[in-house]
Amino acid sequence: MKLLSHADLAFDELLKELARPTASLTPYRKEVRPLIEQVRREGDSALFRLTRRFDGIELTRIRVPRTHIESASVDLSQDCISSLRQAASNIRRFHRETASLPSPVIEVRPGVRCQKLIRPLKSVGLYVPSGSAPLVSTLLMLAIPAQLAGVLRIAVCTPPGPDAQPHPAILAACHLLGIGEVYSVGGAQAIAALAYGTESIAPVYKITGPGNAYVMAAKAVVASDPQGATIDFLAGPSELMILADASASALFVAADLLSQAEHDPLSRVVLLSTSRELIASVRKSINRQLKALPRREIAKHALDSSSLVWVEDLQQAVELANAWAPEHLSIQIREPEALIEQVDCAGSVFLGPYAPETVGDYCSGVNHVLPTGGAARTRGGVSVATFQTTMTVQCLTSEGLAGLRKTATTLARLEGLEAHARAVEVRFEEEP
Repeated sequence: MKLLSHADLAFDELLKELARPTASLTPYRKEVRPLIEQVRREGDSALFRLTRRFDGIELTRIRVPRTHIESASVDLSQDCISSLRQAASNIRRFHRETASLPSPVIEVRPGVRCQKLIRPLKSVGLYVPSGSAPLVSTLLMLAIPAQLAGVLRIAVCTPPGPDAQPHPAILAACHLLGIGEVYSVGGAQAIAALAYGTESIAPVYKITGPGNAYVMAAKAVVASDPQGATIDFLAGPSELMILADASASALFVAADLLSQAEHDPLSRVVLLSTSRELIASVRKSINRQLKALPRREIAKHALDSSSLVWVEDLQQAVELANAWAPEHLSIQIREPEALIEQVDCAGSVFLGPYAPETVGDYCSGVNHVLPTGGAARTRGGVSVATFQTTMTVQCLTSEGLAGLRKTATTLARLEGLEAHARAVEVRFEEEP
């Protein structure tokens, strides 16, 4: 990891050192466009062929039978089932309590009543990766908010395993949540199928969920096509920034940094600390802990592009954190709650030494599908609102419209839109 110091580098120079690599989806878009067209043109037969080509799996059907979903739990231990239940319960409670609510009818002036209404999306597709590991937690994070939003149809696509079926943990979680529409297909072809439909998969209105560069490129392509589907957002490699002072545990901080570094060689982790001694101890602890990790080679690559930064005070640390806008922000200082009011830009924040990022990934209840690459400056992660749409309603009496007549017609004519003004005026004229 790079050792950086605010004493040696100005704020802008530090930000340049912490800059994420520019990730372009352009080459991936060129590769996935022909695949998407094949799925649009040939439907299921393209999914069979592309799954054989990319996954090495010979499928005989795309949709997973409900009986297979229901029986998948027998392949998991009771501990796994209990953990799924507790995680689902916490996620459901948090998202239910923080769900968007429609507004009451507001009388903005006599005779003019307005309201905001919320409606669930009619159909959504959930993409659940299952490459090096089955991301069963991602299924929970996507499906539960969708269910709370009241989505009528939820379709899950996830890559097949060696037996041509999705991982049992993903199927068991689907069964736990009462989801019966599951398809054994992954990659860009799954995104195309969800967007445009095939013989087995009906198209959806919106596609959510993370994936590799090809999945992200496919999401970008279908989202830019009026005949495609909207998406949640394009998520990049995982990120963690830690703010720590001399009171922090080097063991805890090092473990947290490694927990994100093991995700992907492109993951980025950063420590901002007011203690040079802590930075030195964290560096030693990382080297010790790294040796025991099964995914240490992945973590090593991520650490090569990551940084340990000394800052003069916590104010500098918060300014850097807000400018960098991390996906995950861990605050491990003496009084972490005192700093949260100053944090404006982060996907999810973890306060204190006993809030490792791991619990956010799995079971504290918050969502782990979060903005990356600095997108936390302007948006949050997946929530119930991700699976809803809003519409406004206005109802005016003749007296209410009379009160707005001059304002509406004046502004319409200011913009040169006479028909707009006439649409108001005719309501006060006698019919010929």
